[in-house]
Amino acid sequence: MSQRFLDTEGPGWVERGIISAEQLQQLRALYPEQPRAIGLLPLLGSLLVGLSALSVVAANWQGLPEALRLGLLIGALVGAYAGGEYFLARGHRSMGIGLIGLGLLLFGAGIVLTSQLYQLVGYDVTGLLAWVVAGVGLTYLYQSRSLLLLTVAIGAVAQGYSVGSLSTYSYATAGLLAGGLGYYWWRRPDSLCGVVLSAGLLWQAALLVQHLHIKITWFFVPAMLVYALGDWQLERPQARGWQAPPLVAAFLFTLGLAMFGEAGSYTNELRPQPLGFLGALLLVFLLSLAGKRARGRLGSAADWLLLLPGYYFPGGLPLAVATLVVLYAYSGSVLYRGFREQAPDRVNLGTVLFVLTTMVAYFKLTWGFMDKSLFFLLGGVLLLGLSWYLRRQANSIPPADQTSNPRS
Repeated sequence: MSQRFLDTEGPGWVERGIISAEQLQQLRALYPEQPRAIGLLPLLGSLLVGLSALSVVAANWQGLPEALRLGLLIGALVGAYAGGEYFLARGHRSMGIGLIGLGLLLFGAGIVLTSQLYQLVGYDVTGLLAWVVAGVGLTYLYQSRSLLLLTVAIGAVAQGYSVGSLSTYSYATAGLLAGGLGYYWWRRPDSLCGVVLSAGLLWQAALLVQHLHIKITWFFVPAMLVYALGDWQLERPQARGWQAPPLVAAFLFTLGLAMFGEAGSYTNELRPQPLGFLGALLLVFLLSLAGKRARGRLGSAADWLLLLPGYYFPGGLPLAVATLVVLYAYSGSVLYRGFREQAPDRVNLGTVLFVLTTMVAYFKLTWGFMDKSLFFLLGGVLLLGLSWYLRRQANSIPPADQTSNPRS
């Protein structure tokens, strides 16, 4: 709650008798104005000075004596961490964490430059794994959201290098991100960290599929496992952020199936052995369903419509039509939940998904014989009718039911 909000709304609360003038002053004292913009200036300034120094050193790196190069690496690393501790001890957390993050980046740069300095040829990802370990440790030590986000990016780089350049997969890196940072997020749920960490885990899963040279649909087993774990999180707003990347991936995949599924060469790349794949996906679905039931969120089970394995059917127009029906059902479920819960963000999301699906349906099925004006007319009438129906359904829910049903 900001001082500007209290200055705008507070006097009206006092006039209507909601709170007293003394209580308004107590609220202002409880939520002091944070000079965030000013606090960022020294952080940005230090980063620019550091980058300037690094640029000078990098331009003359090869010409420097070996001992001086090693001393610069160690001195920069120690200086960044010492500076971070100095500012943290004096209550300047943003500045302190910024310097700690700079130290973490310098640690990774030191690993690479030391390898070059002593001509050490790396045939494994041990050095980059140490970088990930340092990031996870610092995240727990300083309990910092910024360090968590930075460590996710470091893990993505380490795994990408391992798979792309070394033709191996670092299970330790994936385990550190999933177990170490995943547990940290679970105990301290945060929407932004949930989105980024979840997306980072999907990147790890995609690289694993690439490394194992298996059907790309296997990606959705670990991806939906990430989604299912969010169903067990008590903090629903933060859990929605965690579940957003798997749902985005599933929707885009289904959208691609609707657009290109008629080609047999496309669907052939999507059909893993049904027994193992469908069995694993079913186990993840049951885990998700149990979490939804335990947390009272069964209404969101419609998300699993996107995982219907329609690619096992022969390709062609029937598959495209069936996939579009699934997309309409999913976007309709998002709209229905939005109107039912009076959640404008969910209503807007459902509307966007509905319009996007309608556009794909038009270009895929009716481009050749339906005039554009008729298409827009039918789409508009359909949206207006759907809006009227959903509002009617939402208004028919008794107030007690609206308050007793948790947001799903």
